[in-house]
Amino acid sequence: MLKDLQLTVGALQPIAMHLQQTTALSLQQHIVMTLQPMPLSWQPTAMDLQPMTITLLHRVNNLLPTVLTLNLSVRAQLPIVMDLNQSISWLQPIGCCGLLKDSNIMIEDQSYKMSPKAKRAKQNLISEDKENKAMDYSVPIFTGREVTISGITDTEEERIKESAAYIARRNLLAKGEGVSVSKVAASASQEEHHEKKSRKVAIRESAERVALKKTLEDTQAFHKKLNQDKLLHAPEFIIKPRSHTVWEKQNVKFHCTVAGWPEPHVTWYKNNVPINVQTPPGKYIIESRYGLHSLEISTCDFEDTAQYHASAMNVKGEISAYASLVVKRYKGEIDASLLHAGTVTMPLSLGVTPHGFASRFEISFVDKFDVTFGREGETMSLGCTVVISPDIKRFKPDIEWYRNGVLITPSKWVQMHWSGERATLTLTHANKEDEGLYTLRVVMGDYYEEYSGYVFVRDADAEIPGAPGAPLDVQCLDANKDYVIVSWKQPAVDGGNPILGYFIDRCEVGTTHWTQCNETPVKFARFPVTGLIEGRSYIFRVRAVNKAGISLPSRVSEPVAALDPADRARLRSHPSAPWTGQIIVTEEEPAEGVIPGPPTDLQVIEATKNYVVLSWKPPGQRGHEGIMYFVEKCVAGTENWQRVNTEIPVKSPRFAVFDLAEGKSYCFRVRCCNSAGIGEPSEATEATVVDDKLDIPKAPGRIMPTRNTDTSVVVTWTEPPDAKELVGYYIESSVVGSGRWEPCNNNPVKGTRFICHGLVTGEKYIFRVRAVNAAGLSEFSQESEPIEVQAAIGGGLLHAAPSPPYDITVLESVRDSMVLGWKQPKVTGGTEITGYYVNYREVIGGVPGKWMEANIKPVSERAYRIQNLKENMVYQFQVAAANLAGVGTPSLPSKSFRCEEWTIAVPGPPHDLACTEIRKDSLVLLWKEPVYTGRSPIAGYYVDIKETEATEEHWRSVNEKPLQKRFLKIGGLKEGVSYVFRVRATNQAGVGKPSAVTDPVVAETQPGTKEMVVDVDDNGVISLNFECDQMSPNSKFVWSKNYEPIEDDSRLDIDTKGGKSKATFKDLGEDDLGIYSCVVTDTDGVSSSYTIDEEEMKRLLALSHERKFPTVPLVSELAVEILEKGEVRFWLQAEKLSGNAKANFVFNDKEIFNGEKYKMKVDQKTGLVEMIMDKLEDKDEGTYTFQLQDGKATNQSSLVLIGDVFKKLQNEADFQRKEWHRKQGPHFVDKLGWEVTSDCNVLLKCKVANIKKETHIVWYKDDREIMVDEEHDFKDGVCTLLISEFSKKDAGTYEVILKDDRGKDSSELKLTNAAFADLMNEVCRRIALSATDLKIQSTAEGIRLYSFVNYYVEDLRVGWVHNDAQIRFTDRVKTGVTGEQIWLQINEPTPQDKGKYTMELFDGKTGHKKTVDLSGQGRSFENYAHVFSDRARVLGGLPDVVTIQEGKALNLSCTVWGDPAPEVSWLKNEKSFVSDANCILKFESGKNVSFTISAVSTLDSGKYSIVVKNKYGTETSDVTVVVIPMSGQTDMAKHAASAQGHNQNHITVAKKKKSTTTNKQEKEGKKKDFIKPYVEEIIATEETPDTPDPNEIPTVETEKDTENNQQAAKEADGKTTVAEVIL
Repeated sequence: MLKDLQLTVGALQPIAMHLQQTTALSLQQHIVMTLQPMPLSWQPTAMDLQPMTITLLHRVNNLLPTVLTLNLSVRAQLPIVMDLNQSISWLQPIGCCGLLKDSNIMIEDQSYKMSPKAKRAKQNLISEDKENKAMDYSVPIFTGREVTISGITDTEEERIKESAAYIARRNLLAKGEGVSVSKVAASASQEEHHEKKSRKVAIRESAERVALKKTLEDTQAFHKKLNQDKLLHAPEFIIKPRSHTVWEKQNVKFHCTVAGWPEPHVTWYKNNVPINVQTPPGKYIIESRYGLHSLEISTCDFEDTAQYHASAMNVKGEISAYASLVVKRYKGEIDASLLHAGTVTMPLSLGVTPHGFASRFEISFVDKFDVTFGREGETMSLGCTVVISPDIKRFKPDIEWYRNGVLITPSKWVQMHWSGERATLTLTHANKEDEGLYTLRVVMGDYYEEYSGYVFVRDADAEIPGAPGAPLDVQCLDANKDYVIVSWKQPAVDGGNPILGYFIDRCEVGTTHWTQCNETPVKFARFPVTGLIEGRSYIFRVRAVNKAGISLPSRVSEPVAALDPADRARLRSHPSAPWTGQIIVTEEEPAEGVIPGPPTDLQVIEATKNYVVLSWKPPGQRGHEGIMYFVEKCVAGTENWQRVNTEIPVKSPRFAVFDLAEGKSYCFRVRCCNSAGIGEPSEATEATVVDDKLDIPKAPGRIMPTRNTDTSVVVTWTEPPDAKELVGYYIESSVVGSGRWEPCNNNPVKGTRFICHGLVTGEKYIFRVRAVNAAGLSEFSQESEPIEVQAAIGGGLLHAAPSPPYDITVLESVRDSMVLGWKQPKVTGGTEITGYYVNYREVIGGVPGKWMEANIKPVSERAYRIQNLKENMVYQFQVAAANLAGVGTPSLPSKSFRCEEWTIAVPGPPHDLACTEIRKDSLVLLWKEPVYTGRSPIAGYYVDIKETEATEEHWRSVNEKPLQKRFLKIGGLKEGVSYVFRVRATNQAGVGKPSAVTDPVVAETQPGTKEMVVDVDDNGVISLNFECDQMSPNSKFVWSKNYEPIEDDSRLDIDTKGGKSKATFKDLGEDDLGIYSCVVTDTDGVSSSYTIDEEEMKRLLALSHERKFPTVPLVSELAVEILEKGEVRFWLQAEKLSGNAKANFVFNDKEIFNGEKYKMKVDQKTGLVEMIMDKLEDKDEGTYTFQLQDGKATNQSSLVLIGDVFKKLQNEADFQRKEWHRKQGPHFVDKLGWEVTSDCNVLLKCKVANIKKETHIVWYKDDREIMVDEEHDFKDGVCTLLISEFSKKDAGTYEVILKDDRGKDSSELKLTNAAFADLMNEVCRRIALSATDLKIQSTAEGIRLYSFVNYYVEDLRVGWVHNDAQIRFTDRVKTGVTGEQIWLQINEPTPQDKGKYTMELFDGKTGHKKTVDLSGQGRSFENYAHVFSDRARVLGGLPDVVTIQEGKALNLSCTVWGDPAPEVSWLKNEKSFVSDANCILKFESGKNVSFTISAVSTLDSGKYSIVVKNKYGTETSDVTVVVIPMSGQTDMAKHAASAQGHNQNHITVAKKKKSTTTNKQEKEGKKKDFIKPYVEEIIATEETPDTPDPNEIPTVETEKDTENNQQAAKEADGKTTVAEVIL
């Protein structure tokens, strides 16, 4: 048994031999080995050997599942040392595809499907009693790839290695024994074969010896690396020194780190010469500490430019690492005229380059390539000879080629070559994709030079005349298992006819057969290609088509594989760390699967009319195995979900959905699935309309050509508004008057500037531009102004050197230095100034000396401190400005200034004054603080102003108090007047020296001046915008806050495109308050500013919130109303809606849709949004919400219909529905009501509609029909029922019914209780209003006051007032109502009864009065009494009724009175009656009247009246005579009844005329104390006192009022009239 034996290449085979000899292993027993990842820092140490288990420690480079079998059936003698590079028979892979071959063991993994459930590994320990049993081990299998295992395994101690190697070499070389190879062990042992060596065998053995030697060398090298801390090994640079480029007089330090054992010794060399640190002293400092070595060079100069290297050496060897040092300087001792000319032929060592000033490396380009023109399909070559000086050995340049700033790599289309002197680039088959700006960059360490030239590639000749050019830049996007999206760019040439679309072709890699993918041309420059075979690779090309024909095909795309993106990413991945193999024992235990959750963040990332691309994130809950996805779609507004990928789920969280109906709206959702099942769906996307979301761009604007060279023109333009996903621009040119347009570029260019080459010198050209995106090409822009092709100034250079600065002043002076200030040159040379150079010279005795350089590097500020001057020496200065064209002419020498210490207490002059934002009445003055502040800090500034032509005495201060800021807006200027300004600083000591005076400034607003404006876009983004149309090609927008440069970009984003610049606030807040200004350089002072204070900030933030979260303004909120048919209408109205506005209708948080129950409508023109429901049911109780969306603007309005509100609305809707059905037949427009007529009658009326001839109307009172005499004609649509003399008996419920064959309708009116009381009040009011004025009437008893009304009812209360006091009624003073007469009776009047009498009538609400004055008209109350006492009257004697038997004699008598004596007349049955033979009438003595009938008969029955009359009055007295026939008393009764028939009252139903019955009169007589019937019993006797006739029936009658209401009850005057009855 072996324990803790370290396994090596030499020890492996002895272990195998030991296993064969000492153990009883069966032929089928094997050992399973698997490789597991181990950390890189792991070192093999030991092995545990048991009869059944070997832990094989082996370091490999790749993750690899492998099962190896230890075949113990091989009994042949094996060598002690075994080389794993040779094939062996006892170590074989089980189930592996690879074989053990030649010098490597080739092992390939098996592909296993992932287990459907998660597995976990568990170690299984083998016990001692089971050591002789065969064991199977379960190993987790995973996908790997083919790898190659080298023959190097672990190591042991050096002694064991050397001895094992010696034994192996002896056995193999001396005895010639080898190892036989066998794939399958077929026998238990092998015999040794000794053969005579042939030439072939000798050669083979020699080759084996060489292979063994190499193996041992590799083993030894590997051993050294694994034991660096124990074994000797050669030096190795862990960190090499790095090359440096520095300025002259700077220090530089080289660093390196070296490893090795023994510790290496490091020596530094300069140009292969060891560096001596003592020569010169302090120049070089060499340090070595803990393996870190450094070389420091102090105060570098030209001589230090060289190649340096560090050499590390120990007993095991030597190694070197190289680095270069380049020292640069500016040489000022040159001809100033050369600097001013700015010629490009100036040596680099003397000129200014974009990469710094001249250095010792001078890189120049000779035999350069120029602007090149080619055609598709041609071979084009670009070349340039490169000259580098000095030429440093081993320091070779890096040659790089760029196209449009992108590094080019060699391919089948592009070939590169560097001969050591000349760099060439060859386009083997030019295509329009190759067009662009090519740049050759030569890199020498940190320094490089570039040369650029443009290459134009025109379209090849079309096969069909008039066909368009070929598309270009075909690319494959979003590739998946069965589809890929192909994109391309549209060609510039359309062949003279619009392009109708494009055909896409595909070809499988490895074949030459092209297949057209689309049947009809597509216009959108992106197309999804389907029907691909998974796992295969394809290339694509595109052809354009117009009505003339089809173009040549484009250049083919790069190959793309039809794979799931997840699989493609996995195939491209490579493990970055080594792995170790180890035999382990595992077993699999099933684990319960987890159903994945729903995906998240599902969104539509692209939508066109052809397809929709979805993207989502995997779910958080997904188990331990992979997941796949199912995509589902449905039409918006429905729940009919359909699975898109029905057959195979996708693995990537991105999918394109095809076969969608254009113009329809769809929703999408995704489900996850694994072996455990399919999960819940994700949240559905918003409704997406299948249509192109990208519009064709609008035309660019403001095309401006500028001269460049004699064959080229610079064209600039502005970006089209609202441009999205622009690919670039096409520019076309045309000779003026030719009418023929030619493309200037065939590959869309980005940016808004392009140099058009290949033009004819002297010709006039016009230009136009159009924009390109995937949707198509825009319309052409407007044509530019004509421009003649000529070279710009400077022999083709765009710019010139600036003019000299001027007004040099001293800002501060100390003992050994002075600070100068100056003004910017008036002419900048067409570009911005990059810096200034200052020279100075001494002036001794008035004689100036030699000019000396004050600065080597240019200074950007217009103030500079010159050091190391001599105290009290007089100096002169000059300044030169520089730009990209070179250094300009220096200024004239300044005044002479003495270098001496300033000791004044006040501050020095401010400097660098500038005027900006010049307008006709104002400007802004800027300045910088003084360099010399005096003896105390500066407290403020005073600004002075005067007109330019004014004298010095006219200087006046603009501000009274000192300013704390260094800018001031000066207002109140006069338009057209020239001004100058100066600034003075002040401190505690006083006001200092004024600054230099500004240049004259004229107060005027330049034409075309535009102001800065603030804007809040639809997303709520607040920005300041400034536009300039006077820009030159090199103009720039410079923004500042409070007139200080904006350095912190955390608050503001600045974006400039063309002539527009925008400063966008990231989060406007209090930190952003201030004045924002913008200046456009290289213009005539174009500038503007905008102030944002606290109020403006609040306004902008409110507007931003409104724009960011816009709302649709509403005219009215959501409301509800009931329509005519009982339908319920919900509606709201917006102020305005666009054509894209839409509305969502929500009920109880659930969206409802247009259908049978809901009728929805959105009227964009009127802004009216409505929803109509046929019927309101109980389940419709809840909250209704209308959600509006118009672009980004949204709004919603809700209406809550619950509880009593809902019930009320529901009842109203039901009522209205019934009303509508009711109105389909005859119906009431106005329900039954009442009114009181002027005659005090009650009129019931109603208004009806939809009446025809057959319509009947029926009236009811208390459910009893009322018979009406007249029929209604309905002409006026009004039905009435008149109730005369309305009273309590007429109270009740009235109903009227309309009916015909279409239906019926009814209306009811209840006149009871309060309703009846209201009606009676109105009746009483009308009666009271009908009362006549009070009249006076004399009666037998006294005086009667009375008034007539239309009729009287008991509800009308009557009161009498005498001299404003209520009258108390007695037997003498009585009141009452007789018929329509209301009266007051005063019997036996006295003087106290005179005065004013008022009758008060109260109708229940108000009172009505009638007044009479009994003492009026100048007569006394006694006069009234005298008149009343003399009137004609019947004093007594006549009975009311006389009943007498036929044949008897009737004699009636009475007494009359009057003064003068009255006239007497008789009436019979209301007719005049005179004396005749039968009836004798007498009037005697002026007062006795008699009436005699000798023998009465039935003809004498009737009513007899005596009428007495004098000038004071008339009175009538009635007597009724009833003659009883002789036939009997029964007939007498009937006759009496018929005689009184005319006094009976009857009710007529037709008109309900009122008449008072006898019974009612009796009741009323009893009620009223002033109505007392006068009853007189008449006893009829014969003229002779005989026995009374037994047939005579005494009759008692009650005195009645007459119908004319003219006479009160008679007074008997104490006498009784006895009628004689003659028997």
